[in-house]
Amino acid sequence: MDIKSKLENSVKDAMRAGDDVTRRTVRMVLAAIKQVEVDQRVTLDETAIFAIIQKELKTRREALDEAGHANRTDLIAESDAEIKVLKKFLPEELSENDLLVMAKEVVAEVGATSPADMGKVMKILLPRIQGRAPGDRISKAVRSLLQR
Repeated sequence: MDIKSKLENSVKDAMRAGDDVTRRTVRMVLAAIKQVEVDQRVTLDETAIFAIIQKELKTRREALDEAGHANRTDLIAESDAEIKVLKKFLPEELSENDLLVMAKEVVAEVGATSPADMGKVMKILLPRIQGRAPGDRISKAVRSLLQR
C-alpha cells in the first residue's frame, strides 16, 4: 500500500475511533498533497509525499518551540501529539552516523571537494534518503564533510 492510501485509511480509522488529533493532522497533510498536485498538475510520488510530511513536521516543531517560549502548555501538548501522528507515516529516521556514511558515499561519487559542490551532492542524496531525515540535518552533514 502506498503512503497516500495509508494516509487516507488513517483518516477513516481516526474518524471511526473518534481520534480528532489524528483526523485533523492527516487531513492537513492530505490537503497539502492535493494542493501541490493541483498546482503542479501532477500525481506525486512517495518521495514528494515524504517531503510534504517532513515540511508539516517541521512546521509543528517550530510551533512547539514557539509555544514553549510563550509557556502555552495547551499548544505544546497539541503540537507534540501532531508530531507523533506525522512520524508514524515517515520511514525510520537515520542516525547521524548512517546519514554521514550516505553523505560520504555521494560526496565521493560526485567528486565534490568544496562547499560550492553542495548542490550536486544534495541533488543525488535527497532522493536516496526519502524522508528518513529532515533537510536541515542532511545539509548540515554534507556541509560538514565539504568544509574539511
